[in-house]
Amino acid sequence: MTNQPYQMCVRCIMDTSDPDITFDEEGVCSHCHAFDETVGKTWLPNDEGRRILTGLIADIKKAGEGKEYDCALGLSGGVDSSYLAYLAVKDFGLRPLAVHVDGGWNSPEAVRNIENIVKALGIDLFTYVIDWDEMRDLQASFLKAGVANQDTPQDHAFFAKLFEFAVKNDIKYVLSGHNIATESVLPTGWGYNPRDDRQIKGIHKRFGTGKLKTFPIASIFKYFIYFPHIKGMKVINPLNYVPYNKAAAMEVLKSELGWQYYGGKHFESRFTKFFQAYWLPEKFGFDKRRAHLSSLILSDQISREDALTEMEKPAYPLDQLEEDKEFIRKKLGFTADAFEALMAAPTHSHLEYPSYVWLVNLRRKFRRWRNGE
Repeated sequence: MTNQPYQMCVRCIMDTSDPDITFDEEGVCSHCHAFDETVGKTWLPNDEGRRILTGLIADIKKAGEGKEYDCALGLSGGVDSSYLAYLAVKDFGLRPLAVHVDGGWNSPEAVRNIENIVKALGIDLFTYVIDWDEMRDLQASFLKAGVANQDTPQDHAFFAKLFEFAVKNDIKYVLSGHNIATESVLPTGWGYNPRDDRQIKGIHKRFGTGKLKTFPIASIFKYFIYFPHIKGMKVINPLNYVPYNKAAAMEVLKSELGWQYYGGKHFESRFTKFFQAYWLPEKFGFDKRRAHLSSLILSDQISREDALTEMEKPAYPLDQLEEDKEFIRKKLGFTADAFEALMAAPTHSHLEYPSYVWLVNLRRKFRRWRNGE
């Protein structure tokens, strides 16, 4: 947490719950300035973006000639990945392979969404189910570690298996639903990079009770060197090149694919819902709604006034909180007392555990330098 006096941005709703936030003389925060720097560079929801995207689509199709698939994409059942799949087939004319990694936490809505999407779009789906004993042991380890980013086990497995499967099937292009329109604000001080395999192994070694024999783990070397430079894999973010409006996208998905909303950003995972709406606010004072809503403010999808009104609502739907806490506790094998002890225990920084933080930071600086930031 920051030691500076409380302050909220006058343009978005980010505040000093982000320990790294700064403000200019007019009260505009560093996240807003960072967003402005992406306009016209990496965020191009205009004719120029469409021109770039057209070229990328041509490259993808050429690389996929004679193959069963020309690209791969991760499908969670959430709005971003679902709309990306829709565009890939309906707008781009691509032949994607959808990959879903089941970590044991899919909401019923997410399951139905995935089924409806692949059926309506006529695309193939590969589903990898993580061994539950290993998943449970690793997630319990992260809770015991007391770090902010409790989604690391899920996120790491998702990316590791997606990239591994793309390489196995000689797919050079991976489409990502990550986008600036709805995700431009994401404080680094609120979490840590989930791709750091050293952190995963270090935390599990200290708190785990079993072995990770089949859990999908990809090394930093694979992410930084092997996938992009040796195998020539390219990750494309198509939603940055189209006018992506979240509310409009949801309506298209509902009307054309039978898609259902699940109540909040990334709430397609029941564990992510618990982590974002309960663990982070209760233990760290981080309310991710501030970042999500601020992103929508900056991309003109919601007014600041409406965002502030939304923040007045409970982070977790009160009628679901106790039921979901009990579900999480039992599924992870904690007694009621042990679970409450975890929630009351001191928090810890990811820096207290083994990591490649220096390498992650170096790569981040290099990418910013390369992008002229």
